[in-house]
Order: sequence, then structure tokens, then C-alpha cells
Amino acid sequence: MPTATSTAGDGQQRQRRDRMHYLYIAVIAAVVLGVIVGFAFPGFATELEPLGEGFVNLIKMMISPIIFCTIVLGIGSVAKAAQVGKVGVLAIGYFLAMSTVALVIGLIVGNVLHPGEGLRMAEGAAAEAQQEASGSEGTVDFLMGIIPESLVSSFTEGEVLQTLLVALLAGFALQKLGPAGRPILRGIEHIQRLVFRILAMIMWAAPVGAFGAIAAVVGDTGWDALASLAVIMLGFYVTCLVFVFGVLGALLWVGAKVNIFRLLRYLAREFLLIVSTSSSESALPRLIAKMEHLGVSKPVVGITVPTGYSFNLDGTAIYLTMATLFIASAQGSPLSIGEQISLLVFMIIASKGAAGVSGAGIATLAGGLQSHRPDLVDGVGFILGIDRFMSEARALTNFAGNAVATVLIGTWTKKFDTARARRVFAGDDPFNEATLLDEHAEPEATAETPERAKETVPG
Repeated sequence: MPTATSTAGDGQQRQRRDRMHYLYIAVIAAVVLGVIVGFAFPGFATELEPLGEGFVNLIKMMISPIIFCTIVLGIGSVAKAAQVGKVGVLAIGYFLAMSTVALVIGLIVGNVLHPGEGLRMAEGAAAEAQQEASGSEGTVDFLMGIIPESLVSSFTEGEVLQTLLVALLAGFALQKLGPAGRPILRGIEHIQRLVFRILAMIMWAAPVGAFGAIAAVVGDTGWDALASLAVIMLGFYVTCLVFVFGVLGALLWVGAKVNIFRLLRYLAREFLLIVSTSSSESALPRLIAKMEHLGVSKPVVGITVPTGYSFNLDGTAIYLTMATLFIASAQGSPLSIGEQISLLVFMIIASKGAAGVSGAGIATLAGGLQSHRPDLVDGVGFILGIDRFMSEARALTNFAGNAVATVLIGTWTKKFDTARARRVFAGDDPFNEATLLDEHAEPEATAETPERAKETVPG
């Protein structure tokens, strides 16, 4: 029989979860209200854009400290540096392979649908397209940009890859310190708790941010762009769905015996947050926390998730493919298969440099066309009208790809607790929405426990 103390604790935890449930109901209501205001008062709605930008900026403010704490704690708690290197190499190899698969799928669908045929491109879009192209950067600039100007500038400038580098150095340094570094690790643990508590407070502004973001984009775009570009939008959405549930779903089941529907249901609130803000970065801190809670070890999460946000851009790869074919066809200059492959391989490499930048998809598209096929750059301005809607599908696909990658790499490195995942999916071990922290002990390698190694997460 449960004691009075445990009953009271359960009641407080249930009340806390209920409060978060009301928060996400408020987010849904705010999205609906934003759509209504966008159509009814388009002029007023476009002025609400700062509400959405402000909320996303609040989330971005927390990304660098969260990544730093997560990676330092993950690496610092691992005895051998070789284990971290193994995870990193495996992650990069997986990301490159899946980007190639996404490119091939986008090429196939684009050549079947022939988006853009019969359209007349709007004139005067070149200036806007050139401005977008200036947001991209070359490979050398990208590599040099990973090195921060100082040890703390990565936190002040919000550069994810710079934070990743500093965190890796700090984590390996603490690893070399051994027992002398344990007090520092405990201090970083306390900082992590503070950071996640601040993030939980910021989340209560989500309905306001969602309302402003949705109202602004609906008020600015209306029905015209949706009607004229419905083919490429719907084709892009369907392609992303096929990739997520067909390719990623099959790979997740074969590689980890995890049902894709259960994983995405577990991350439902994060998907809602991405839809309402049109930014996958808004869900990055929660993905880190939830993957650890699901049973993936801290080192795997700390390396895979931040790296994936810069290199695992499956949705962006599909977008670059279909948008390029659309622009070329709409301008009466369709690309040959050879041109498609060469241009899009160039773009997917360039996209690594634009990763993490707001509007990275459209900037990479414009920059790639400018350097490879300048005669097609004018067409970028025509697709700008619906890029915001397509960016949501890009962000959702990228997010799903990173979640799947984290589980798979955790499984392949024997750092995924399948028994724990089963309890989480069943609802027996709920995620703590108040602290966003996992209070469980670090899961051990499943290979060390034969009974656990045989377990799978049922479909």
C-alpha cells in the first residue's frame, strides 16, 4: 500500500503533467486563432511576426548552454575517449548516407511530378534572390567558422558548432583530470538543472509565440501562393512523409526494433512546437532531454543530436532537390540527369555550411544556383512566398531524422536501454515536464546484460 508521502508525490507529479497538458492545448488554440486572424486581418497579422521571432530567440538563447552541459557531462562521464570517437565517426557516416538517400528520393519524385511546368516566373525576383544567396558560405569559411574567437564567444554568439567544439575540448579535459575533475562535473550538473528550469519557464510563452508566427505567415501569404504552388508543396510534403515513415521507419525497426509511430508519438509535443514556430531549433533542448529519458546514454545523445542538427539535414536535402527542379522547369530550362546530380551534390555539401542559420534552406538554394547555374537564380524569388510553409516540413523531417539517428546509433554502440524504452513508450515512466531532466542512472551497455540484449521494443 502506498504511503501518504508517495501518494502526495504522485498527485503533485500528475498535477504538474496536467498543467503542461493545458499549455500544449493553449498552443493548438493559439495556432488556430493565428490562422483566423491571418485571413481576417492580414495587415495587422503581419505586424505580429516579432511575437514568433521573440519566442524562438528565447529558445535559441538556451541552446548553447544546454549543448555545452550535455556534451561535457556525457564525455566527462566516459572512461575512454575512444568510445566518444566511435560514436562521432558512426554518426557522421550515417548522416552522409541518409543525406544521399534523401537526395535520390527527391530526384525521383521531382522527375515524376515535373513541378513548375507551365508556370511563368515572376519578374524582378533577382535582387531578393541575390540577397538570399549572400547568406550562404563556402567550405573554407565554414571550417574556419567552427573555431570561436575566444573560449566564451561561442556562447555569446549562439554558434552551435563552436559550442560543440568547446564542449568537446572541455569534456576530454575533464576526462584527463580523472577524480580531480569530479567536482567540476557536479558543478556543471547543477548548472544544467538551472538551465533546464529556465527553459521550462520560457515554454509558457509558447502560445504567444505560436500565435504571432502563424498569424504573420498566413497574413503575408494568403491563398494565392498556396494555390499557384500547390503541386510542389503537396509533392514535397508527401515525399517527406514517405521518407520518414518508409525509409526511416523501416531502418528504425530493422536496426533497433523500435516502432516509428511510437517514437514520433513520444515526441508529439516537440513536433507541435516546431509546427507552431517553424523552427526545429526550438525543440533541440527537449530532444536532448527526451532521448536521454528514453534510454539512450548521455555520450551518444551529446554527440549525435547537436552534430545531427548541423549535418543530418534529410528534409533540407529533399527540399533542395525538388525546389531546384521546380525552378528549372518553371523557367523553361529543365536540367538533365547529369546536371541534376552534379548541382545537387554541390548543394548538399554547401548546406553543411548554412546549417543552423535561419532560412538556411533558401540561402543554400540561392547560393548553389548562383555558383552553379546563375541563369536560374531569378527563380528563387518566386519560391520565397511559400518557403515558410515548406520550411516547416523541412524542420519536421530533419527533427524526425535526428531522433531516429540517436536511437539507431545508441543501439549500434550498445548504449540504448530497450527495457527502459519499453516502459517509457507504455507510459509507465513519464517524462518530467517540469525539470526536463532525467533522474535515472546512466544506462549501461545492453551487451553486458544478456537478458536485456534480447529484449526489443514491441510494435
